[in-house]
Amino acid sequence: MNRNITRILNKYISNQYRTCPQVRYLSSSSEKNVLNSHYGVIKDENVTLTQHVYGEAGLWEDSPALTCAASGRTYAYGMTKLLIEKCAKGLLSELKLSPGDSVGLILPNMPEFVVLAHGAMEAGLVVTFINPLYTHDEVLRQFADCNVKAIATIEMFMPVAMEVSKSLKDYKGTICVGGDGDKVRGIYGFQSLLSAGQGVELPKLDADDVCLIPYSSGTSGLPKGVMLTHRNLVSSVKQLCRPEFMKYKGAKGTGDTTLAIPPFFHIYGFNGVLNYTQAIGCHLVSIPKFTPEDYLKALIEYKPRNLFVVPSLLVFLASHPLVKREHLASVDNITVGGAPATESILEKFLDKCGKTKDELVLLQGYGMTETSPVILVTPYFYPHDKVGTIGQVVPSTQVKVVSLTTGEAVGPNEPGEIYVRGQQVMKGYLKNEAATKETIDKDGWLRTGDVVYYDKDEYFYIVDRTKELIKVKGNQVSPTEIETIIMELPEVADVAVIGIPNDKDGEVPKAFVVHKPNHQLTEKQVYDIVAKKLVKYKHLKGGVEFIDAVPRNVAGKIMRKDLRVQ
Repeated sequence: MNRNITRILNKYISNQYRTCPQVRYLSSSSEKNVLNSHYGVIKDENVTLTQHVYGEAGLWEDSPALTCAASGRTYAYGMTKLLIEKCAKGLLSELKLSPGDSVGLILPNMPEFVVLAHGAMEAGLVVTFINPLYTHDEVLRQFADCNVKAIATIEMFMPVAMEVSKSLKDYKGTICVGGDGDKVRGIYGFQSLLSAGQGVELPKLDADDVCLIPYSSGTSGLPKGVMLTHRNLVSSVKQLCRPEFMKYKGAKGTGDTTLAIPPFFHIYGFNGVLNYTQAIGCHLVSIPKFTPEDYLKALIEYKPRNLFVVPSLLVFLASHPLVKREHLASVDNITVGGAPATESILEKFLDKCGKTKDELVLLQGYGMTETSPVILVTPYFYPHDKVGTIGQVVPSTQVKVVSLTTGEAVGPNEPGEIYVRGQQVMKGYLKNEAATKETIDKDGWLRTGDVVYYDKDEYFYIVDRTKELIKVKGNQVSPTEIETIIMELPEVADVAVIGIPNDKDGEVPKAFVVHKPNHQLTEKQVYDIVAKKLVKYKHLKGGVEFIDAVPRNVAGKIMRKDLRVQ
């Protein structure tokens, strides 16, 4: 496999990233303080995500692509590509799905997640995925909004899938991974699905077809469906594959082992880790459920060179007594995403490894679901005095930092909200034109809700968030969603939820509750209704506080910053 590196590198640099004189996504701008990427533009192609990710897999078809560290199950690249095609045909023939229909995935990190997600997309279907630990109410809310026609899951989550399916319109069937089919109950075994589509022709697809709808709260409000096209997702993968961002200066097919914990049902895990590593020929190892013991076992057994983590996992690696220097001996680079990591944690991690900044490269990036996800990323080699940066602007992308007081784009070392424009920006929010217009202006600029500044070298640093989102271990938590649940209690007159700092989780939700006159209410009642209806990381770990009134502005909007100083 290594003998191909030089040949592939030459081809890669000459074709994949040649500068195009005209790019459809980046218009020239006379606006002051608009930053264009130092790294030029990417080549635009009318290909599907699967075609791009596995397009060169034939060059390393016998190399391992995906491994489940819990079971040891491994798929080679050639087999993965074949299974994706079979899955696409089976979905159309066996479940009688039609291009444009939506498929919901309730799956942990496992090789079959990849086959089902890419198989559905190649069949012209639209994928939406969800945290398998979500409650019935959370799953139903998303799948009904997305008009899901089929669900794929494992035996553990089959009861939730079957109960949710009863409320879905024109439902076609449930796919059980690792289990048998039961046609009477509308259940299809995954293995039989793979052999059901012989002779079926796959539809011709366009790069601008929507293929993925993850859910995000954006800058405010309840979670919304983010419409991402093949072009959006392919662009984001290509932007990460710029030679300056890669270990081998753009070479693919090195076969390096990568251990990744970020969930595939999150845009960072799906496109920033899974599709990126598969596109460059890495061996991707993951585990379906994180436990310290399983993760440390995987570090020893698979000796990964690359790690993808969220800040909470970095804290675990840097500080937990179970983690020894030998666990990290093989690692020579680690990428942090989902939320920014502090400089002190990065330094502590290096100390745990016993390596210098030259021996172990610490990389960070920044993005959001609405941008597929990457906006900024650090070059593979960057100055040591930039540790703590969230990176530079990726190719084919424009960025500006807008003052929170004047609304004007500002220059270096001045804080403001970061706006982005590029080919990775979503098509819009599903069935929510108002939220789309609020987020993306008429000139194509997407508001991120994050406050940053950049230095003279155009390295960016996070300052604060203007958006309401709470980040718990890298997971998005919508305060509005929790508030809506609490308001179901008849004793509650008003409520506001904010994120408060937490050493272990980054942030945790805290509720400020106003109860109605002459009504009694306990903290436990408030905590319990949230715990009953929402996944564990959305629980009120920050506590419940009763107050006389929720601070609101003249428009009635909650003034969350005032609550943070109480």
